[in-house]
Amino acid sequence: MSSHGSAPGAENAGWSPRSPAQRILIQLKMQGSLSAAALGEKLGTSGEAARQQLLRLAEEGLVEARSAASGVGRPTQLWSLTAAAQAQFPDTHAALTVQLLDIVREQLGEAALDTIISARETTTRQCYEAAMRTATDLRGRVAVLADLRSQEGYMASWSEEPDGSLLLVENHCPICAAATACQGFCRAELEVFRAVLGPGVEVERVDHIVAGGRRCSYTIKETANVAV
Repeated sequence: MSSHGSAPGAENAGWSPRSPAQRILIQLKMQGSLSAAALGEKLGTSGEAARQQLLRLAEEGLVEARSAASGVGRPTQLWSLTAAAQAQFPDTHAALTVQLLDIVREQLGEAALDTIISARETTTRQCYEAAMRTATDLRGRVAVLADLRSQEGYMASWSEEPDGSLLLVENHCPICAAATACQGFCRAELEVFRAVLGPGVEVERVDHIVAGGRRCSYTIKETANVAV
């Protein structure tokens, strides 16, 4: 891709780097870390104009700066893309995942797909159980679960409701394409939650991204006479 081209796959994804901010993201994607002055030169503008755009992008969480020694004088501030910015560029991971699921279903049958989902469910449950060993109550287990899910890209949080129940919220689904193609993944995740939060705990999904919801959310409450 030339320095004056668009993002990889942009013609197919409807992503066109026409604004100054988008052009900056393209340059950082192609060139790696750059100073505001270097960006200004590449874009045919001043370093100060580039710096103002970079500050706005930093406020949006799309770029970040680090200081690098540059001989005598003040260190140079180098800018680079954050993970959030990297995610804006088109990729084919989702399409590939769906294609692989379709191949398994067509070539090996639903039973093979169920085996794959069950194996993932077992591995995930074991990982979560290990992380929760030190959690002494339901609140602690839900807090650990929310942290684990956030680490996996689900942007999760939890809170206590007025009725004493707990609410686990996931604002993003990094496996949405796979879950849409095969909702066995969603079923398995719900079963994992129920298993790791322990007996006597009721977990109900009340919002579902795959079903058109803005988020996935789960109400969690104890059904046994145990303090929450």
